[in-house]
Amino acid sequence: MTHEKKSFGPEIEVVRQLAGVLVDAGLTEIEYDTGGWRVRVVKAPAPVMATTVAVPSAAPSVAPAPSAPAGDAAAPREGDSLADHPGILASPMVGVVYTAADPAAPPFIKVGDVVAVGDTVLLIEAMKVFNPIKAHRSGRIERIFVTSGMPVEYGEPLLLIV
Repeated sequence: MTHEKKSFGPEIEVVRQLAGVLVDAGLTEIEYDTGGWRVRVVKAPAPVMATTVAVPSAAPSVAPAPSAPAGDAAAPREGDSLADHPGILASPMVGVVYTAADPAAPPFIKVGDVVAVGDTVLLIEAMKVFNPIKAHRSGRIERIFVTSGMPVEYGEPLLLIV
């Protein structure tokens, strides 16, 4: 007795490829439309661990804060919110971040490097396309919040330029 394998046609290969892109790019949903047929692949998002930072409300200052160094924005101090800092470079897309053009190459940037507006500082792979992420301002790299190969979401802080 032979067991025949049921054939799904070429569409199943497209679904497999979409599922691979979904995982590789860290996406939760992807849709593909050929005009003749449409498929949507959805993955349940991984649970997000929320972290909270306790910020004292109106604590009196013991000593005056030191003056900020020359420049239009100082590095944030411990406890400051990074979300509104003008030096935060946030991810413009969902994907996987890379710090170098290839694994054997040196990283585009490291903490302490000075960059100019338009310098490529990272790559984000989305849908098998490597998108250069460019510095939005000139300054010094104060912090890098991501590591190579890490999935990132839209709006997630990537690095801080002061």
